[in-house]
Amino acid sequence: MLAEDEGGDKGEAAATPERLSQALRRVGALIDAKDDVLVLYTTSHGSPEAGLNFRDPARGASIITPQQLAEMLNGPGIKNRLVILQACFAGQFVPAIASPSTVIATAASDMHSSFGCTAGNDWTFFGYALIDLAMREPDTFVRQFRRAFVTILKWEQELGIEPSNPQISVGSDAGRWLAALDSHASMAAGPPVGRPPAELVR
Repeated sequence: MLAEDEGGDKGEAAATPERLSQALRRVGALIDAKDDVLVLYTTSHGSPEAGLNFRDPARGASIITPQQLAEMLNGPGIKNRLVILQACFAGQFVPAIASPSTVIATAASDMHSSFGCTAGNDWTFFGYALIDLAMREPDTFVRQFRRAFVTILKWEQELGIEPSNPQISVGSDAGRWLAALDSHASMAAGPPVGRPPAELVR
C-alpha cells in the first residue's frame, strides 16, 4: 500500500497518502455502511510518536499520523473495519482509530520495532507469521492472530532480539461482522507462498 512505485512510473501507479485518502472516500461512497466491512492492510516503515513513513522518488517523504488515518477512516463513514498495520511502532495507531465496530491488528506495540523488513524478503516476521502461516489454517481471525503472536515471540527469543509485541484490539460491537467473515473463511488449509524472512533461515 505505502510502497514505492516499482515500475519507475512517476505518474498514476504510485501510492501516496492522498491516494489512500481518495480510495477510502470512494469506498465510503460505495459500501453499505451497515453490513459491509472494510479490510485495510498496509505495509510500511514506522517511526515512534510519528506514524507510517511514506517515500516516493517523485514526491519526497511524508508521514501518515494516527490522527490523519483516523480522519481518513471516519470521514467517509466507514463503520465496520478490519485494519492490519504492518510497521514498526504501529501500536500507536490503536487509540486513534479504535471504535466499537473496529478490529485493529498491528505488527508491533507503540514502543517497539517489528522485524524482517530486509530488502529482498518476501515477508516480514509479522506478515509471514500472520498472513502466510496462521491465516492459511482454518480458524477465527482472533485465534490466528494469537497463534502468530506466539510464533513471532518464539522467533524473537531464538534470535535474542527485543519482542515486537504485536497488538490486537477488538471493538465491543465488532463480533457480529467478524464472526460473519470467519464463517466465510476456507475450511481447508492452504500452503505458504514465498520464502520465509531471511533472518529465520539458517
